[in-house]
Amino acid sequence: MINFDINSINTPYFIVDEALLIKNLEILKGVKNATGCKILLAQKGFAMHSLYPLISQYLDGTCASGLHEAKLAHEFFNGENHVYSPAFDYKSFPEIASICGHITFNSFTQYENLRHLCSGKNIGIRINPEFSTQQHEKPIYDPCAPNSRLGVTHTNFREDLIKNGDINGLHFHTLCQQNSNDLVKTFNAFEINFEKYLYDIQWINLGGGHHITRDDYDIKLLVSLINKIKTKYNLQVYLEPGEAVALNAGYLVASVLDIVDNGIKTAILDTSAATHMPDVLEMPYRPYVINSDLPNVKQFNYRLGGVSCLAGDIIGDYSFDTLLNINDRLIFTDMAIYSMVKTTTFNGVKLADIAIARQNGSIEIIKTFGYNDFKVRLS
Repeated sequence: MINFDINSINTPYFIVDEALLIKNLEILKGVKNATGCKILLAQKGFAMHSLYPLISQYLDGTCASGLHEAKLAHEFFNGENHVYSPAFDYKSFPEIASICGHITFNSFTQYENLRHLCSGKNIGIRINPEFSTQQHEKPIYDPCAPNSRLGVTHTNFREDLIKNGDINGLHFHTLCQQNSNDLVKTFNAFEINFEKYLYDIQWINLGGGHHITRDDYDIKLLVSLINKIKTKYNLQVYLEPGEAVALNAGYLVASVLDIVDNGIKTAILDTSAATHMPDVLEMPYRPYVINSDLPNVKQFNYRLGGVSCLAGDIIGDYSFDTLLNINDRLIFTDMAIYSMVKTTTFNGVKLADIAIARQNGSIEIIKTFGYNDFKVRLS
């Protein structure tokens, strides 16, 4: 249910529903209360820092993938600042180390090369459990796909750096939009090769990809697993969901600019899959549009096309109860996550503005974009 006036500001725009965001945060807080675990915001999925003060009332901190995300969290989020990267840039690492309390390395080589800058920090190593739960997904999203560059395998593990206390945490991240049963399977596989090291560390990070705020997510199973880990190994457990924080809490509102018929009626919008929601092309997936259905289910069929010149800038095929007209507004759902963080100015397409729908129904415009945002990225 939309509780704001979609016609009150110019399209295209992303808008986050504050009430829906809080609903998700309350669910995550419930997991924390039931387990004593700590939950971090994975900024790679959602980095709308105007909402960080609100999110920080519920979550314990953030995780970053490099300097810029780490600086964003340091500036706007009142909480723990964790960072992991497949490879840290040696020039920027001193600044990263100065603002991050937890640093997780992808290899023992990088740790040994940078350990002199890590005094007083919580140091972790990312593990590759070599156990995939995404057999039917594209390998691009599977950190445990064969020959993955992400994480240390059992063969390459350095037991000596754990036993002497150099490393005080282990981290694995293997899931993508999955339920807690896949996490349980992964942890069981992880235990086979790494259980003996869990008695020598202080914390474990179970990564992201947990769809905790999805309606069918088995929270009881997640709670059971976390409590088992805490009881058996006396570890502080971290989770770092990105999608679960803002899942289904945001929208992209677009307008119909034109309708062409070259064998199929195509509504060309003032948004773009290529620039504003690239996961539509990369994953790929078909986003839901409010009051629409699959083709041929409702009376009127349309293909929704983007405004860029890319021939394949197609959002998907939909059907509607009524004819679409120029200037009609369409609302794409679940557009808070992996949308704003991935937008581009390809083809000079204007970036979508960003807004918040407050709980009282008012709309607050947070950011507008224009020509200068395109210009400053080039030279």
